[in-house]
Amino acid sequence: MVPRILAVLLVVLLGLAFQAILQPPPQKSCGSPGGPPVISPRIKLRDGRYLAYREDGVQKDQAKYKIITVHAFDATKDFPLPVSKELVDELGIYLVAFDRAGYGESDPNPKRNVKSEALDIEELADQLELGQKFYVLGVSMGGYSIWGCLQYIPNRLAGAALVVPIINYWWLSFPTEISRQAFKRLILPEQRTLWIAHNIPSLLYLWMTQKWLPSSAAAMHHPEIFSKHDMEVLQQMMAMPVIENKSRQQGIYESIHRDLLVGFGSWEFDPMNITNPFPQNEGSVHIWQGYEDRLVLVELQRYISKKLPWIHYHEVPEGGHMFMLADGWTDKILRALLVGE
Repeated sequence: MVPRILAVLLVVLLGLAFQAILQPPPQKSCGSPGGPPVISPRIKLRDGRYLAYREDGVQKDQAKYKIITVHAFDATKDFPLPVSKELVDELGIYLVAFDRAGYGESDPNPKRNVKSEALDIEELADQLELGQKFYVLGVSMGGYSIWGCLQYIPNRLAGAALVVPIINYWWLSFPTEISRQAFKRLILPEQRTLWIAHNIPSLLYLWMTQKWLPSSAAAMHHPEIFSKHDMEVLQQMMAMPVIENKSRQQGIYESIHRDLLVGFGSWEFDPMNITNPFPQNEGSVHIWQGYEDRLVLVELQRYISKKLPWIHYHEVPEGGHMFMLADGWTDKILRALLVGE
C-alpha cells in the first residue's frame, strides 16, 4: 500500500513540476507593483486594458492623411518609421504608433488573436478621433494586424500597406508542396519554432526558454536570418542614436511568444479569401517584399499577390527583411499608399 501511495505521489509531483515548467511566469504589467513605469500616453480599451501610443508628424487637426502604424516582432512604438520630414510636411501626414498588447507599455491580452489586434486598432482610431477612415501600415509581424483589419474592419480603411508581412505556412489556400518547400528553406531553428507554435502551442514557452537547442532565430537575432543588404542596414543603424528596446519589459510570453502563437497558429480566416475593400478604387492595398528576405520568403508572397490581384505588389530586387529602413524606401512606400506614386 505504501509503495503505491509513494508512486502516486511521485506522479503527482512530477506532473506539478512539469506544469510549472510549462507555465510562463506572471506578466509584470506597466504601472503595477514591481512593474515598469508608465511613461507614454495610453487609452483605456473596452475590456479594461490600456494601450500605449505615440504620435508623430503634423498636428492631427491639420493632417490630410492619418496613418496608424503597427510595429514588428520584438519591437515597440518607440521605433518610428524613418520617413523624411519633407514628405511629412509636403503631404500633411499624421502618424500614430502603438504598442501591441503585451509589448512596451500596453497591457497584455491573453486572448490576443488576429481579430483582437484589428479591433484594438479600430478603438485606438475612435478614441483619438481619427475619423471614419484612416490608413494602416504594418511591418513584418505587424502585417498580421493589417490582414486582420482587411478582414474585420475594411469599412474603416482608407488604404493599407503590408511591408514584408509574415506568412503563415498553414494558410489553407497554399498548395501543400509550395508551402512545404518554402518552409524547408527557413533555417532549422526557425522551422522548429514555427512548427511548435502551430502544432503544440502549450510547449512554446518551454521550447523558447530551454538552453539545449537554438530556438527562434528571429528572437535570438541569429546572423543567418539577415541578408547582405540587411547587414548593411544594421551597420547604418549602429551609427544612429540608440533607442532603448522595451519590447520585453513586461515579460517575454505575452510579447514575443504570443506573437508567434498568433502569427503562426490557426487563423479564423484565410487572407487569400479576403475580398477587395476598394472595389471603386477609392483606396488601395500594397504589399512590399524584399527579394533577398530570409525570414519572409518571396515565393509565397508572389503566390498571395496572384491570388489577390487587387493588391499592388512591389518587389525590391536586392532588398532583405529590413529594406524599408534605408535608401528612402519608407518615403516611397508612403507615397504609393497615399497618392499612388
